[in-house]
Amino acid sequence: MDSLQQAIIEHTLTCLRRAENKLGKQFPDPAIRFTQRGKIAGSARMQSWEIRYNPVLLAENPQAFLAEVVPHELAHLLTFACYGKVRPHGPEWQKMMTEVFNVPARTTHSFDISSVSGRTFLYRCQCREHQLTVRRHNKILRQQAIYHCMQCHQPLTPVTGNASQRN
Repeated sequence: MDSLQQAIIEHTLTCLRRAENKLGKQFPDPAIRFTQRGKIAGSARMQSWEIRYNPVLLAENPQAFLAEVVPHELAHLLTFACYGKVRPHGPEWQKMMTEVFNVPARTTHSFDISSVSGRTFLYRCQCREHQLTVRRHNKILRQQAIYHCMQCHQPLTPVTGNASQRN
């Protein structure tokens, strides 16, 4: 584990202690892992009381993780502990973000995700070209899905000589 990951663990626990003081309740320390993949900065797993952070996006955006991602994910766990199962970014979560952590209740990050974007495959419809993810491309190949253009509503077809690329 590197020093940045250690700093995130310590900050998560510091935020948890602050939240405990504000809420007048105690909570167990969550399991903290650096196993989140893809374009997601972090995720909270309520049943296992766990937070997963994306190590690639963390390395590229350490200040934003400290300021926004840590409270965001911790707010999910605390909202679940205080209110049970509610909408993921509903009023209870928003209140936790603004009143407990004093952080704007934004639901998504605005990080550059080019380093974590996977391969894409080129498809066409009648009106334009589309970049499909590996998952969607494979579903088409396995005949498990047909995707349509949102504009012209025609089915998407692969471009011949379809070489994968990075976004």
